[in-house]
Amino acid sequence: MPFLSDALARVSPSPTIAVTQKATELKAAGKDVIGLGAGEPDFDTPDNIKAAAIAAINAGKTKYTPVDGIPEVKLAICDKFKRENGLEYEPSHVTVSTGGKQVLFNALMATLNPQDEVIIPAPYWVSYPDMVKLAGGTPAVVKTTFENGFRLTPDALEAAITPRTKWFIFNSPSNPTGAGYSHDQLKALTDVLLRHPHVWVMTDDMYEHLAFDGFEFCTPAQVEPELYDRTLTVNGVSKAFAMTGWRIGYAAGPEMLINAMRKVQSQSTSNPCSISQWATVEALNGPQDYLAKRCEAFRTRRDLVVTGLNAAEGITCAVPDGAFYVYPSIKGCIGKTSAGGALIDTDEAFATALLDEHGVAVVFGAAFGLSPYFRVSYATSDAVLEDACTRIQTFCAGLT
Repeated sequence: MPFLSDALARVSPSPTIAVTQKATELKAAGKDVIGLGAGEPDFDTPDNIKAAAIAAINAGKTKYTPVDGIPEVKLAICDKFKRENGLEYEPSHVTVSTGGKQVLFNALMATLNPQDEVIIPAPYWVSYPDMVKLAGGTPAVVKTTFENGFRLTPDALEAAITPRTKWFIFNSPSNPTGAGYSHDQLKALTDVLLRHPHVWVMTDDMYEHLAFDGFEFCTPAQVEPELYDRTLTVNGVSKAFAMTGWRIGYAAGPEMLINAMRKVQSQSTSNPCSISQWATVEALNGPQDYLAKRCEAFRTRRDLVVTGLNAAEGITCAVPDGAFYVYPSIKGCIGKTSAGGALIDTDEAFATALLDEHGVAVVFGAAFGLSPYFRVSYATSDAVLEDACTRIQTFCAGLT
């Protein structure tokens, strides 16, 4: 009898975490490595948020809390959804977890049965398919194209829906491509979903506040109110507020679903960190002026990286609408050999040789379900990004 579960055999470790860990280990060993794998802002958590956490500690707010969030943080989340997205929720429709990943995991664990399908556009965040598999469902991956800006078309969504489809996972702006959907583009998708009332929508809005060049963020239940009763709108404080380590994600949706997710959480982690919850109250209710300033810094970095990568032989990089990633094509590099003698027959081989020969850590495209590409996180300084782009240009120039 095998000791490990069958469920564990269905999933793989996170490739983005693996790349970041390898880069960290190489740096610790004295290697000159630039890590562009982690999806983590380099900005510090704002002082007012840190002060709120310290005040909570000093006030003794360090005990267990209700399983999925204190009343104060749920009210702040309700206010945020109303203020920014035009969505009305009561606290009983809100759940708070240890990061956005747990919110998604709880929803899938609470709803999926064997044979249930979850539509996931590719390229996708690496954890979506594995969480579906771990919950017993089947990922139905639908590939997008560079030519369509990595956006799912209504026809492709329609073709992917079957009687077994339970969820459609939607992410805009996207990790890993930065692609965003305009109101009209999203409305075309929600029109399809209206024709299939058995399909629920799980929308990952984590990069809501990182939108460039006039791109206006919108979310499915906002665009199509008729989907309100079968949409789980997921968000968090990690990216916009530079609170990755605080581990707070949240969602709002139908009370029946929220109750089921709470039940899952009650038998796994129980409540998220009490201190982080009070910090989140301040993040959502406090000043928001720095968000636009940080967004502008990311836009500048985006332009730097797009220009630098497009100057590399064999690479074509699209200009993303938001988030802090680019997803360049390396079609022009496939089949070549690096200066160090590595055959570049896949995007994984490209990423491995780039790290080994020039010390730049990126995540290969196959990890996100679409090749031949790689992902760069530009959530670091201009100087580091310029150095990385120069190294990538040198690496590509050496391919023969």
